[in-house]
Amino acid sequence: MTMTKTASLQPSGAGVADPMASLGSLLREWLPGQRWFAGKDRPVTDLRLLSMTELFPGCLHLLVHAEHAGVGAGSGGVPAPAGITAPPPADCYQLLLGVRRELSPRLHRAFIGRPAQGPLAGLAVYDALCDPRSAQLLLDRLRHPGSAGPLRFEADPSALVPGGLAPRLLDAEQSNSSIVYGDEFILKVFRRVQAGVNPDLEVPWALARQGCGRVPAPVAWLRTNQPEEATLGVLQPFLPDAADGWTLALRALATGDDFTAQAHQLGQATAEVHLALADAFPTGGHREVARTAMAMTERLDAAAHSV
Repeated sequence: MTMTKTASLQPSGAGVADPMASLGSLLREWLPGQRWFAGKDRPVTDLRLLSMTELFPGCLHLLVHAEHAGVGAGSGGVPAPAGITAPPPADCYQLLLGVRRELSPRLHRAFIGRPAQGPLAGLAVYDALCDPRSAQLLLDRLRHPGSAGPLRFEADPSALVPGGLAPRLLDAEQSNSSIVYGDEFILKVFRRVQAGVNPDLEVPWALARQGCGRVPAPVAWLRTNQPEEATLGVLQPFLPDAADGWTLALRALATGDDFTAQAHQLGQATAEVHLALADAFPTGGHREVARTAMAMTERLDAAAHSV
């Protein structure tokens, strides 16, 4: 797997494709209400198509560039420096849209709307990740590496992912969408897409190569090379009974149990992961650490502008 440097996903100079004549107004209304949309309830001020691929009949994969209204004088409510006009907040989003003539009652909560014009006029458009059939077909694509337009489906050849696993969409996540397949695997679909290799793929993959079994290794992933290289989704083993250390500590406190042995195990696991990370991602000395810290600070500043 080739790791690429982080870049910025920007809309191409080409005009808006025909499907946006159908989808543009619907998505402008629908996006602000999604929990993973950075603008929250702020209106979408600009929406452009970056790429569109038909994954399978009745399911469109879209990457869209969306700008949303800021708050106050600058982006995210933070005043822009004197003499500088702050650009509107913008992000790249991944959408999987189902298209049918009629929706079954179980898909009503996923309904986005019926376009009034364009090539999809009169058809029901909905969030395809809520559709068990679409989720199953998406897993099948990941089980069989290949490509669809700019999309690349890749997998660890040593991993075995059986077919026929029942999909279940999780509702708790704020920034992504995750589908659990038969309590055996979980697919994280990145809604807000960043160019480059996503850490949710890069870090577990690197730990696996170091022989660290403390973190489930990716078994398959989806990426794109248009308009920039980017990770779109990662499939990993699902740990249904997993709990974080804080939860375990609170349980022990509530029941009066001794937490000493578990605390030791948590410390040992943490040490193993950090040692493996140090081998996989050497810092390169103080200068490299300083550059990394500066990059993290810049990302924090950018995030603060968008909140």
